[in-house]
Amino acid sequence: MHYNIHTHHFSNNSEIVEFVNQYPNEVNIELPNFTVGIHPWHLNETTFLEDLIVIEHAIQQPNCKAVGECGLDKRIETSIEIQKKILIPQLLLAEKYKKPVILHCVAAYQEIIEIKKELKLTIPMVIHGFSKNSQVAESLIKNGFYLSFGKYLLLNLELENVLKTIPLNQLFLETDMIDQTIFEVYSKAESVLNIDLKPIIEENYNRVFNQ
Repeated sequence: MHYNIHTHHFSNNSEIVEFVNQYPNEVNIELPNFTVGIHPWHLNETTFLEDLIVIEHAIQQPNCKAVGECGLDKRIETSIEIQKKILIPQLLLAEKYKKPVILHCVAAYQEIIEIKKELKLTIPMVIHGFSKNSQVAESLIKNGFYLSFGKYLLLNLELENVLKTIPLNQLFLETDMIDQTIFEVYSKAESVLNIDLKPIIEENYNRVFNQ
């Protein structure tokens, strides 16, 4: 089995366990596996409380595997304070219902680490679409985050060296919005690491998401 922990496309392939990312205004709880959260690009302060109610209802479904994607993005116009105001209640909901979190993080890794410490979060937190250097990776790993690799691994040769530094028990793979399949992402990661990742990712999946 191949595990895709973040995608925007439901492939309905029996060889893939895939988490379909959803936003509060479009939740389909009939999907086999999904996540739901308020992305910082799409946050809306006027509908925020209603969105939280939708998220709280959805994450109580057994097929909702995580809260997210949610997070912080310093490259958008919305202030980081407003983004935190939207993010933190989602993290607290995840903690309340013991659901992992899929995080979107752009240029705000230190802030995410600090929030995790301040809120004393015990739930697993996964940085999706990781594309940064080994120093950032090391800091996140040290602070207990999981890292998920996807399109950038197919595009960026330097990321291959970063992948080699990641503890295998903190690794996930994904497709996000790319046209390439999860099979191609696995193949690339396996060729870089020279190892069969299927049993490793399956073990990580069971430990983090199948509690």
